[in-house]
Amino acid sequence: MKQERAGELFMLMFSVFEGWFPILTIMTLQYITPIYAYAFTLLFTVLIFLSLLVIKGKVNEFAHREAYRDLFLSAFFITIMFACIYLGLAYTTASNMAVIIFMQLFFSFLYFNLFGKEPFASIHLLGAVLMGIGGIVILFPEQLILNKGDLLVLVAAALAPIANQYQKKARRRVSSETILAFRSMVAIPILLLLAYMLEPAPELINLQNALIFIAISGLFMMGLSKIFWVEAIYRISITKASALAALIPVFTIIFAYFTLGETPTMTQLLGIIPVLGGGYLITRPQYNA
Repeated sequence: MKQERAGELFMLMFSVFEGWFPILTIMTLQYITPIYAYAFTLLFTVLIFLSLLVIKGKVNEFAHREAYRDLFLSAFFITIMFACIYLGLAYTTASNMAVIIFMQLFFSFLYFNLFGKEPFASIHLLGAVLMGIGGIVILFPEQLILNKGDLLVLVAAALAPIANQYQKKARRRVSSETILAFRSMVAIPILLLLAYMLEPAPELINLQNALIFIAISGLFMMGLSKIFWVEAIYRISITKASALAALIPVFTIIFAYFTLGETPTMTQLLGIIPVLGGGYLITRPQYNA
């Protein structure tokens, strides 16, 4: 039970930090392009994790070859996932991103319960259906025209459970700091190469203006909060952790209202209700079905 409670506490702290992530990213994208923004953010992230590994004397964990498969696969899926999020936030709102990424719980249920071997009850299926309905309402608020930003975030939500599964496996062999440092070091050169090929180089003045947002995102949103996440999914199931992340869109909507002036539409609010309600049902014990 202590492990369960610790996992839930880590998720609460993670949710508060993550509530700020899309807002800071949108602020960053006012000055530099998405892939450069992601790559520069990871530069700060890798510095903090390498420092932690040196301080804790865990640098030797990079020699654990048995963890390499899960480390590389988690790095691969996480890099694509966050690339989709950064690109998506150039075309959608912080509030939409926060709610749509919560759909990872829906995909977790599909992968691990409905199509996988983990058992589920009828109430869980009802929860998944509600989340699907809510997602459709948010993705198509007025007419059947899909915003490409929302679509990219939806792709990220679909990739998240796969990435988290490999992170959970890797955590059994190495620390969360090693996982996060490894995936950042793998991603940075690839992202910088892609940015060089696909995006204009940022001007120095724009980079200076974006630096404070990049630093905060790298140190806290891509850094400290990800330690909370890895430690959470190490202690509780990925499906439950994803459900507890229901607080993230609530925090984001509140923060975005006061910082970006984003006022949620009635359609958004109506879409949030079945998404959060479905998330609650998915995490109910089977004997409640």
